[in-house]
Amino acid sequence: MRVPVAGGVTWFKACAPVQAFEPRLTAELYGRWPDRVTEVLAVDEGRRWMLLGDAGIAVGGRGNPPEAWLKALPMYAELQKGETAYALDHIGHGVPDLRMAVLPEGYERLVASELPLAKEDVKRLRDYSPRFTDRCAALAELGIQESVQHDDLHMGNVYSGGDKLRIVDWGDSSIAHPFFSLLVTFRFLEEFNHLVPDDSWFRRLRDAYLEPWGRGLQETFEIAIRIGWFAHAIAWTRQRAALPPEARPDFDRAFGIILRRAIVQTRE
Repeated sequence: MRVPVAGGVTWFKACAPVQAFEPRLTAELYGRWPDRVTEVLAVDEGRRWMLLGDAGIAVGGRGNPPEAWLKALPMYAELQKGETAYALDHIGHGVPDLRMAVLPEGYERLVASELPLAKEDVKRLRDYSPRFTDRCAALAELGIQESVQHDDLHMGNVYSGGDKLRIVDWGDSSIAHPFFSLLVTFRFLEEFNHLVPDDSWFRRLRDAYLEPWGRGLQETFEIAIRIGWFAHAIAWTRQRAALPPEARPDFDRAFGIILRRAIVQTRE
């Protein structure tokens, strides 16, 4: 909700119960990363309310230029790297736990739930369960610490104001493998900007994001993105469970797209 004030504009947000962790998480992130997170003016954790400063214009309003992500992604990676020290604290305050050790359990809940898929696709997901567990263990062994994972990092949640870029709307976040974040970013560049999968921008953005993490992580990144589609679907089941039955058909149209992108990963 837009709230005009003397000298500018603020924004009021009342978070849904399923996102009750968002006010505290956003305030914590802003306290440590004030140059790259939406400005938090006030928080009421009990009511799940936030009052936020104006962050400017969404990069989507500027056409979602890949150049904006060249600046945003390294900043975001630095935040994630710094937040590894606070991962357990975030989980203790309600941020969903999608760490590698618990993802196989989440996968079992996913394939046991009601899914907007054909029976053969559900069977494919169920049959993939042992392979998924093995892939999670392999990724965990590669040594990247889990951290805050925004899980909705697209053109509508990165804002440009003056010379600063700020990330907003942390309500879909989890504690997970940090590299999972870029599957949403890349999906929007494919669907909105119509970049083909082998467009050189994807390599440039991947490398810009990975630079703060260190060298030689391209293979780790590719493995993480494949697993990330399943983690993304698991996170969506939490959102779906919080909806009233009449809201689920609309939700399932988008959920089905996510699930089908996950199914593609079972063939690789």
